[in-house]
Amino acid sequence: MNKNVFITVLCISSILSIIITPFIGSSLDFSAIFSLDKESSDYFIFFNLRLPRVLLAFLAGASLSICGMCFQSLFRNDLATPFTLGVASGASFGVVFYMFIGIPILVVPFISTSSLAGFAGALLALGIVYSLIKFKRNVKIGDVLLGGIAVNLFFTSLILMIQYSSKGETLKDMVIWMMGGLQVIGYDQLYIILAFIIIGFIVVFNNLFEMDLLLTGEDMAASRGVNVRKVRRQLFIAVSMIVGAVVSVCGPIGFIGLMGPHICRRFVGSGHKKLFWASLLFGGTFLLIADTLARTLFYPTDLPVGLITSAVGGPFFFWLIMKEKN
Repeated sequence: MNKNVFITVLCISSILSIIITPFIGSSLDFSAIFSLDKESSDYFIFFNLRLPRVLLAFLAGASLSICGMCFQSLFRNDLATPFTLGVASGASFGVVFYMFIGIPILVVPFISTSSLAGFAGALLALGIVYSLIKFKRNVKIGDVLLGGIAVNLFFTSLILMIQYSSKGETLKDMVIWMMGGLQVIGYDQLYIILAFIIIGFIVVFNNLFEMDLLLTGEDMAASRGVNVRKVRRQLFIAVSMIVGAVVSVCGPIGFIGLMGPHICRRFVGSGHKKLFWASLLFGGTFLLIADTLARTLFYPTDLPVGLITSAVGGPFFFWLIMKEKN
């Protein structure tokens, strides 16, 4: 399939998914919705529950897919994602710690404290992994991935310790949140994370050409005028911002950052100018469809969407590993 055709198909699919999925689910009185009767419960369900959830699903999926693209390109490895490198678990630790202490650490107008906690945790995890690259001589990609797995296990153990020390509703909230979910009321949480994601996307977009050169190797990229350390630092911080923001609201939703870029690369190649848009559209559409299944498959039970993505992503991850071995 032609690269432009693939991106066009993704774009049309994304638009149709955003338009159609809010109407999927328990039956609503569409006359009340389209008449904009704000006193109607159907109006409230559609505009304050389903529509913001659809937008959040697309935004979160697109963000996680872009983050996976960045890490896979930086480390030139299809298995590198915010989860395998421990960034997502660091962000999760930051939010769980914030939930545990129960009081604001910082008060910044218009910015959620949980988002800041997630960003701080992601940055901490990434700093640990980055120190391996910076201070160890002749570091190999495999060493970085193993270091990321170690960081992931370390923060996971801290999260479990906090959960063990928690009680009542706080523990329940932590456990449900760790499964990954998109249950929101209104648009406040969307507005909160949007600033982090937009800034992160701008940084990534401005470094697409440099990422193309990095695929040829750091020495080759440096010979072409790329400040490798600066680009790597900018992308690491951008990914931390995006992951921290998404995880603070949605919890750790896995495998999208692994599947999205890898599948899109098969159709559009490794050039990041097209891969950026393909990964964004694919990740957003995939999570949107997965969340629609999560809230309708066993209605009235609303499954955490992380269970759906893991059910699909687990076999895909296994297949990818087997493919790398052959």
